[in-house]
Amino acid sequence: MVALGDADKQVGGAERMAALARMDGLDFLRAMMAGDLPPPPISHTLGFTLSHAEHGYAVFTGTPAHAYYNPIGSVHGGWIATLLDSCMACAVQTTLTNGRAYTTLELKINYIRAVTSATGPVRAEGRIIHAGGRTATSEGRLIDADGRLLAHGTTTCLVFDPRPPKG
Repeated sequence: MVALGDADKQVGGAERMAALARMDGLDFLRAMMAGDLPPPPISHTLGFTLSHAEHGYAVFTGTPAHAYYNPIGSVHGGWIATLLDSCMACAVQTTLTNGRAYTTLELKINYIRAVTSATGPVRAEGRIIHAGGRTATSEGRLIDADGRLLAHGTTTCLVFDPRPPKG
């Protein structure tokens, strides 16, 4: 694992891109799990954590809360979609070499069961389907502590060499 300095521990995008240029996608995610890089701000906002990463596979965990409810009394589909987008995209990231980046091109989610604060902890598992030079696809499953499927989805990501930040 690459040791990162204090400047790399800042939340800013330029610092993250500099760290990503020095390590492959899997090492980058492992640095976040180890605390050498901070988690992305959205994980604080939505209360989920990257809990496991290996080549072609990434897992996020979280607990649905009343704070994420929609007007009809269940967890908003956007919270579920964000967990699935995160695990599927990070499954892609685990396959990237130093300096490569990605962005989600397409996201498809199927909601199977209602999620509420009574659901308890959930696990979003993402697995690579295809890791190409320009595009990558992966699939994800959101499951509860009893192993019940709550939602599933697929994503297509664009893989590219990022431009250096301006300025």
